[in-house]
Amino acid sequence: MNEPTENLGYARLDMARGERTGMPETVYCAGKTPRQLVEILRAFAKRGVAVLGTRCSTEQYEEVSRQSDLSVRYDEPSRTLLLEGNMPQPLSGLIAVCTGGTADIPVAEEATRTAEFMGAEVERYYDIGVAGLHRLLGCVDEIRRAQVVIAVAGMEGALGSVIAGLVKAPVIAVPTSVGYGAAFEGLAPLLSMLNSCAEGLSVVNIDNGFGAAVQACRILRISQMGHE
Repeated sequence: MNEPTENLGYARLDMARGERTGMPETVYCAGKTPRQLVEILRAFAKRGVAVLGTRCSTEQYEEVSRQSDLSVRYDEPSRTLLLEGNMPQPLSGLIAVCTGGTADIPVAEEATRTAEFMGAEVERYYDIGVAGLHRLLGCVDEIRRAQVVIAVAGMEGALGSVIAGLVKAPVIAVPTSVGYGAAFEGLAPLLSMLNSCAEGLSVVNIDNGFGAAVQACRILRISQMGHE
């Protein structure tokens, strides 16, 4: 394969990911110096490529925002950065992003911002966990309108199982590192979700709102291709 890349020495940038996979370019910002992130974004900006940066710190954003040639937006709750460029075509269909509690919202917002960047419509249903099941049951008819559901939960991670038993849509569960000591920073809800008795529940890694959103958008895209 002879696809365009750009070698910065510390990063070999893929300039054709969108054309190859249908998913726009994303950059994992954590672990990169602010200067490295600036140079990476500048390389994409020169080609008009829109980029989503995940796990972006305020220090990194402050350095990027000082560059007059980079047009960026930052969302602090989700720690995402958006470099403006040629945006993907809108996806038909709806994604519902649900959380067990308020403490799960940062991961849910990463999922929401990622899905919106990729062209999806998203509706939020936050703090509807199993500790007060009536909260979920009170909005389940609205959630059922979605083509994909993302369930974000820590503690015992039961939200995904409950929702998967109530809706027809695919459900993607995201365990979070929210919880007391025996939650083992997300390991307990991860194992709980992997052992769910709900049929067809998919599970991504701990705190991986980004991965859940990409999978949800791939489902929407393949469904859209089938209708076309």
